[in-house]
Amino acid sequence: MRAIALGALLIVNLTAAADAPPPDPQPIQSNTFAPLDVFKLEWADHPQLSPDGKRVVYERMRFDIMKDRKRSQLWLVDSEGRGQRALLSDSADQRGAEWSPDGKRIAWIGASEGKTQIHVLWLDSGASSAITHLTEGPGNLAWSPDGRWIAFTQRVPAQDTPLAKLPPAPKGAEWAEPAKLIDRLTYRIDGGGYVDPGYAHVFVVSADGGAAREVTTGKHDFAGPIAWARDGKSVYVSANLNDDWEHQPLESELYRVDVDSGALTKLTDRRGPDRNPVISPDGRTLAYVGFDDKGHPYQAVHLYALDLASGKSHAVTADTDVSVDEPVWDGNGALYFNYDERGVTKIGHVGLGGGKVETVADDLGGTQIGRPYTGGSMSGAGGRVAYTRDALTHTADVGIVARGSNPKSLTDLSANLLDHKALGKVEEINVKSSADGRSVQAWVVYPPRFDPAKSYPLMLEIHGGPFAAYGPHFAPETQLYAAQGYVVVYANPRGSTSYGSEFANLIENAYPSQDYDDLMSVVDAVIARGSIDTSNLFVTGGSGGGVLTAWIVGHTDRFRAAVVAKPVINWYSFVLTSDFYQLFTKYWFPGVPWENAEHYMKRSPIAYVGKVKTPTMMITGDADHRTPSGEAEQFYQALKLRGVDTAMLRIPGASHEINTRPSNMLDQVLYTIGWFEKHRAGAEKK
Repeated sequence: MRAIALGALLIVNLTAAADAPPPDPQPIQSNTFAPLDVFKLEWADHPQLSPDGKRVVYERMRFDIMKDRKRSQLWLVDSEGRGQRALLSDSADQRGAEWSPDGKRIAWIGASEGKTQIHVLWLDSGASSAITHLTEGPGNLAWSPDGRWIAFTQRVPAQDTPLAKLPPAPKGAEWAEPAKLIDRLTYRIDGGGYVDPGYAHVFVVSADGGAAREVTTGKHDFAGPIAWARDGKSVYVSANLNDDWEHQPLESELYRVDVDSGALTKLTDRRGPDRNPVISPDGRTLAYVGFDDKGHPYQAVHLYALDLASGKSHAVTADTDVSVDEPVWDGNGALYFNYDERGVTKIGHVGLGGGKVETVADDLGGTQIGRPYTGGSMSGAGGRVAYTRDALTHTADVGIVARGSNPKSLTDLSANLLDHKALGKVEEINVKSSADGRSVQAWVVYPPRFDPAKSYPLMLEIHGGPFAAYGPHFAPETQLYAAQGYVVVYANPRGSTSYGSEFANLIENAYPSQDYDDLMSVVDAVIARGSIDTSNLFVTGGSGGGVLTAWIVGHTDRFRAAVVAKPVINWYSFVLTSDFYQLFTKYWFPGVPWENAEHYMKRSPIAYVGKVKTPTMMITGDADHRTPSGEAEQFYQALKLRGVDTAMLRIPGASHEINTRPSNMLDQVLYTIGWFEKHRAGAEKK
């Protein structure tokens, strides 16, 4: 509650000037989106359509204000939006639901006696019970076709011989924690911390409960999702079984695994990832996603179909330049899938022969609570698709759609809150970049009750990635900024996804570069539209957006103040301290840093810190293993040495995903506003 109370106090201080009566006769109302409203939001995720297509079980998400955590509860709704009800008590998080083939049971994942277990719910009686007694958390649940078995993945600790063994401590002695020997390439993961050695393997357990049996073995990881063969004798999974698998971060092939013997049959063989297998209703074709790895930092993921009888595979979406995910059979020999296009996530449909992709829905998303990123979840059955349905003024609801019909929402989870809030209007603009005339898509969020006759401070908010995309999506962070009187603009500069491979790879070995010009062109275009106080321009961004913010203040003084969140400041140090260093050195740069030091430094914001005059605050999570805190510290200390006004906000326990805990989201937003207000021209100094 400390962070929430501090945030509330900061908002009061920042809005003190707004308490005076405005010049127009309408008093300022209290129904703008406020910080504590974040804890009132609810949204849908992971909707799973029943085998007959008549019901949807989904995760109803919220933030727990007392525990400062995200919570998930399983709810059920029919395909007409009726009969909505909670499946279980709200005693623990519930996730990963999967229907049994006959639609009479639902398997799900949740805590039992302090450990994460697989549970089964019998819909006829409403009874639910844990069917496993695992010591490690399960994932990727998959029912066998006859409903007798559930396959899943689980981590198996490595049984390595210790390099050294200490003598036992005397009874009652208080020795230090045991030393941890690290010898794996991947030894820590953002959000998970330092990991104990182990491997992900496939297990099966009876749907009636009992001992779980390990099906795969060895010193390799087997990844879900899992697809059962129609005869129930084998499963299909993805794995990289090469000896140097740790040095191949994207490589994987599809394997058939005999459930009884564990025998493996390799089904694909190429350089590049093959994953997410889904079996056709007739059991003859395996659809999956992947790409031929050409070594580019961005590579579009295509949909493939493997004829199991002949072993021949072909790319179904070879004629498109969209990146696909979550393939679903439609029951008639064709497939649904989702893809991003111009900042919007769509549901597509295509036949096995390929050809033109038909758009079935263009509003999937709404699950990225925080900033306006693309993304969502979907499933299919009975020829229809259940999905997280997005809207500019709402969080994600459960939607349903079929080819040839209009989408409809089955829930309305945030209406009672957001329909009664004066939200900032979001408007799309398209701008020609000063670099080369390319079109850059952007969105402007106006303060509630925007008056074009007035002048407002402008905030440029930059997305991370850099291979990601913003779009026209509801986002608490941009709404909170707008509610404080800022015109907020966010854009998809070159390097962003959803505009094709060529646009994304314009920053290959050139990041940052002309993406800077794209962003400055967007700022110029918003100013040209009027109502902007040009003496009060501000800039902020997180992760890749933090990189660009630090780059911007090293190349222009036009911004009054800047906030650089979870950045990369020095590419050389970043690739040797980040959790996925094997990926970054291989795909983002022409080679390792000690052989390409000049290139690494040329693209590092630290190289231009001597030109920075803009007051700049840094934000970092103390447990960030993706862009470690040392990155923010380098810029902070350099600015201190130069006498530039700077500060550093450290968020205890926060990983790279700072907004995992809602109070941390408020920390980032409210301290950003506080820093900008401190440096705002004409503002009363407090």
